Formats: sequence, C-alpha cells, structure tokens
Amino acid sequence: MKDDKGLYYYPDPMNKQERMYVRENDGVIEFRLWSSRSPEVWERHGWLDMSIIQRAAEIQKQRGGKAPLAIYDMDSATFLLKNDK
Repeated sequence: MKDDKGLYYYPDPMNKQERMYVRENDGVIEFRLWSSRSPEVWERHGWLDMSIIQRAAEIQKQRGGKAPLAIYDMDSATFLLKNDK
C-alpha cells in the first residue's frame, strides 16, 4: 500500500492503527513505524535499517525485555519495493 508518507504494510493485519513504512536508501531497506494512537512515534524515530533494529533488539534482550522483531518484515518490505518500481 502507499500513501503520502510512502509504501507501507500493516505489522498486525488486524490492527489498522499502525503502519510500517519502508523505503530503500542506497540499496538498504529501512523501516519507520507510524501509529495513529501515538503520532509522536513518527517524529521521534527516524528510518531504521535491519542492522540497527537487530542491535536494539539485542540490547532489549540483555535488559530482560522482548524485542518486537516480528513487526519488521523484510519479505513484505522487499515485495512492496519491488512492485513499486
């Protein structure tokens, strides 16, 4: 799907309140979360590539938390970017 912010998919298909935007930057796929319930997330968090996401997930794991890696779907991102060209 696509809107004025760019290409996106729903990380949870049952929740249309959140969108994961994707783009390609110098050959690297990047992700950015938007939430209608927390619009400040878009402003606070910029575009992230998988290496940054995985490092953050490891830190979260070390702190005893659970990292939400499942919302960053490389297959969906690749599909959207490929079909937008």
